[in-house]
Amino acid sequence: MAELDVVEVCSRLIRFDTTNRGNGDSEGEREAAEYVASLLSGLGIDSKIIESAPRRANVIARVPGTDPSLPALLVQGHLDVVPADAADWSVDPFSGEIRDGFLWGRGAVDMKDFCAMVLAALSTGVRPRRDIVLAFVADEEDKGEYGAHWLAAAHRDLFDGCAAAISESGAYTYHVPAADGRIVRLYPVATAERGTAHLRLTAKGRAGHGSRPNDENAVTRLVTALGKIAAHRWPVQLTPTVQAFLERTGEALGVPVDLSDVDATIARLGPAGALVVPTVRNSTTPTMLGAGYKVNVIPTSAEAQVDVRVLPDAEPELLAEIDAMLGEGVTREFVAHQPPVQAPVDSPWFDAMADALRSEDPEAVVVPYCMGGGTDAKAFSPLGIDCYGFAPLLLPEGFPYRAMAHGVDERVPVEGLRFGTRVLRHFLENC
Repeated sequence: MAELDVVEVCSRLIRFDTTNRGNGDSEGEREAAEYVASLLSGLGIDSKIIESAPRRANVIARVPGTDPSLPALLVQGHLDVVPADAADWSVDPFSGEIRDGFLWGRGAVDMKDFCAMVLAALSTGVRPRRDIVLAFVADEEDKGEYGAHWLAAAHRDLFDGCAAAISESGAYTYHVPAADGRIVRLYPVATAERGTAHLRLTAKGRAGHGSRPNDENAVTRLVTALGKIAAHRWPVQLTPTVQAFLERTGEALGVPVDLSDVDATIARLGPAGALVVPTVRNSTTPTMLGAGYKVNVIPTSAEAQVDVRVLPDAEPELLAEIDAMLGEGVTREFVAHQPPVQAPVDSPWFDAMADALRSEDPEAVVVPYCMGGGTDAKAFSPLGIDCYGFAPLLLPEGFPYRAMAHGVDERVPVEGLRFGTRVLRHFLENC
């Protein structure tokens, strides 16, 4: 069994245009899935491609462990990507070009890098202690209805015995200055995600002429409610993940941590504080607005959508507060509703991830963090699976990693891919 070159595999994956435009189809998902399945076959790993709809392909495999009494680990990643406008890029976004020590292309960090690293790690002859369930899925960049959420609902048995999962958005190098001038290499591992509760607000009122007074104007009712929601300052709510991040990061940087004044503590953390700013509070952001058909006509209804992100265990209070701000004639309904994700911080899984990172970077400071957005973990967490963001990458200082996902000139360091492959091998063999 020949070892796979992670850079070559990632470049090849990028060259499959798997753009997901959110209209129910995705270019190239089937071809990318077939490529992954062929690589697994070459490694002696049986897999199957399951389509939720024509060409919406998901690859599933199970690698037996040496100890069948142990619970299984799910390793899941998505093969689709968001659109890329070639006119904005320095290279063809689907070229998989290597330039200046980086591999360029849409999906380089979101998340064909992880998929390639997993395949390359498995090709090294790793012998896991526990069963490894592999899921390379479709449709994460839209609603997951053809990918992870469909699999979790229609093929629940594929994930029987899985106690934990790893996937994107964690374990990358984050260089931050300490109080004594040292540069500390943080590796934030995602142990939580805010939930998604996208809302549609509908205001009803009395139609009329725009020139006449109307105290039942649907537009006025709606914008009044939106103004309150947009201006509301949500209070700090510390989840176990965020509290652990503050305490452990503060200790590593030599920065005092005062949990009674979280905003001041975040400010003292400097660049590291940016990792936690979106996740110490719930957020409610109006994003869409529509009403009326003619300037001199007061319409009977007006609609808006609000992007609501909710911390673990905070949703009932948040929705009650929103209801109090809506006012007369305004109702709400969910457009999308996915619960928060929360996995244990102090667990053998987290310890194994930290050990794997330190096996390649002995000075790594591994801390938990909460994602402000979301991943396919929201599909698997309700199955009782503890989901972690663990996609290790060694990044050079100053590299704008957080601007890469969905951004222009997305790219990943070649040596970062090789580092991540070695870390994943260590983790898969020892977790």
